[in-house]
Amino acid sequence: MLSTRTAIAGIAAAIALTLSLSSCASTSADASADGGVDAATATSVSAFGDLAGLEKAAKAEGALNVIALPRDWANYGAVLDAFNAKYPEITITEASPDASSAEEIQAADNLKGQDTAPDVFDVGAAVALANTKKFAPYQVETWADIPDALKEQSGLWVGDYGGYMAIGYNPDAVPAPKSLDDLLGDEYKGKVAINGDPTQAGAAFAAVGMASVQSGGSTADFQPGIDFFSKLNKAGNFVKIDPTPATIASGETPVVFDWDYLNVGYGKKLDGQRKWEVVVLPGTGYAGYYNQAISADAPHPAAARLWQEFLYSDEAQNLWLAGGARPARAEAMEAAGTIDKKLFEALPETPDETVVPSAKESEDAAALLGSNWATAVQ
Repeated sequence: MLSTRTAIAGIAAAIALTLSLSSCASTSADASADGGVDAATATSVSAFGDLAGLEKAAKAEGALNVIALPRDWANYGAVLDAFNAKYPEITITEASPDASSAEEIQAADNLKGQDTAPDVFDVGAAVALANTKKFAPYQVETWADIPDALKEQSGLWVGDYGGYMAIGYNPDAVPAPKSLDDLLGDEYKGKVAINGDPTQAGAAFAAVGMASVQSGGSTADFQPGIDFFSKLNKAGNFVKIDPTPATIASGETPVVFDWDYLNVGYGKKLDGQRKWEVVVLPGTGYAGYYNQAISADAPHPAAARLWQEFLYSDEAQNLWLAGGARPARAEAMEAAGTIDKKLFEALPETPDETVVPSAKESEDAAALLGSNWATAVQ
């Protein structure tokens, strides 16, 4: 098994071999609230002089609109509360916490030009790569600590936290799955769920990706994963319910494909109600990071940039770690002695081999899913 440190480096290296993208984002001409800096075109904190200048501009705006950030997702509740405690002058509006990555972009399109439009996004790789023209480039102060593989070169999108696709299950309801094919058995009838629609949601997309690499396919060939879920559906084992702690507690979704940190979080939340075990299947592991991006049409551009600075600070990176996720700056923080060592060493062991789809592979997989998914699981 790889150590946590090696695993994170391995994820980054896997992406670095294949993932590169450069594009231009449109920007607004609106000046920031301090009257002296055009926050909408700022590409780093230096545009404001220093962090204090950015803080002043963001406080003058007094608002930040976020979207699709469930409070029980990777410790987002604690992250939001910490930002609010640090900057009480900035009111955070949390819209549609259960929206998918694709729905975040749709909301930005629908609300463009309005004060209620999203300022920032948290999206999966496929959605990030397909929407770079909607993002504003920005490089946070800790930019150098973020592996090159996890960021677009100008800062249009930046990986922030990640993990491995895993299977969570209630051991009182089903036997422990030791392979993907186990889930096709009668013991799992009407019990297996994924987190969303893979044509729209990053976690569900990754579930199909993991099924592909565990079924003789690859990141370049998602068809075996689609075929697996088709078999699961025909066997009567696939449940078309988006899993939540409530559906797990009720017994509706006793087996869930989801990121390891989310499955671990379900177990913590259900402690005393349901037993919940988490397994990353042996063999090839499917890893991924979620990406932060600033909307090119952000109604509060300074606050959006301050939010990014906070997310990549030691404080917020350790909060991801407390949620069981692997922070993007983990390697640099470990070297600097600023990472929570106990939490870092407690992360689950990782597979012998790790794969991550490239930009082209993600785009091709998204197109394939758009054509074949609905028919496969209807």
